[in-house]
Amino acid sequence: MTELALDRTAASTAGIEPVELETRLEQYRQELTAYCYRMLGSAFEAEDAVQETLVRAWRGIDGFEGRAALRSWLYRIATNVCLSMLGASQRRARPMDLQPASTASTPLGQALPEATWVEPMPDARVVPTGGDPADVAIARESVRLAFITALQRLPPRQRAVLILREVLRWRAQEVAELLDTSVASVNSALQRARATLSAADTGHAPPADALDAEHQALLARYVDAFERYDMDSLTALLRQDATWNMPPFDLWLQTHDDIVQWCLGPGIGCQGSRLIATTANGSPAFGQYKPAADGGHEPWSLQVLELSGGQIAGITFFLDTQKFFPLFGLPLRLEA
Repeated sequence: MTELALDRTAASTAGIEPVELETRLEQYRQELTAYCYRMLGSAFEAEDAVQETLVRAWRGIDGFEGRAALRSWLYRIATNVCLSMLGASQRRARPMDLQPASTASTPLGQALPEATWVEPMPDARVVPTGGDPADVAIARESVRLAFITALQRLPPRQRAVLILREVLRWRAQEVAELLDTSVASVNSALQRARATLSAADTGHAPPADALDAEHQALLARYVDAFERYDMDSLTALLRQDATWNMPPFDLWLQTHDDIVQWCLGPGIGCQGSRLIATTANGSPAFGQYKPAADGGHEPWSLQVLELSGGQIAGITFFLDTQKFFPLFGLPLRLEA
């Protein structure tokens, strides 16, 4: 954390050794990243927000009198950072939020700006390892793409209230103190946020580390079908209403016929792809590499799968591989 090493005077003024302070701040990085990601819907903006939070905490430690827990103080800073960032940005979404389903014959159209889309997030950056299994399950459920997208429908302060109360289980009084408002206002905001989310489809995917043998077998069949480009086997794994979408384009498909026609038409370049397993947003994910003209395989998409009832309920193909593959630690080429 090089930014935090720039100014060690504040830590000394507060009676905390700089190395100790840096260690204490760093232990909150993962949970703050998860919080900021839920607020912002962007992996990269979340990391920027957390870095800004820790820098502000470092520089302001001399004003921290210990009347509040360090964790609560950091969440106050992080909330203010996120609210400032959200003040100038539009609501991030998924293709299914922008228009009705398309057909395989629909032109792909123009790529929309990065700020349009909810972005994927590696589990390793937002989901704790070990600890209470119930807490880990909640962490995974609360970063799923459908839930993150639903959160974006809320006004920023309502979003913060719902995350703090429903996901992080803060008391209403604690949230009121963090937001400098009343308990009544917090409760009112929570009720409005719940009403908005109740109308949204937040999905029913099981957490990635809770996948049973049936779901593991489903993923194995998916990899086999996709790499063989066997459309009958592939569509047999999809729910009838499964969604197939490809940010940064707003086109999305929902029928098996359209998915097959797309794969055998505009998407035929994916034939012969290889998949490398990873996890994103509490869900199974794969780095997809399609055959390269000079041999080997080159990145094509980060696939995030949503599972439901023993079938695949949706696949999002994030096509900006130059941006997302490094984030997920995926190689930028597979040799032959």
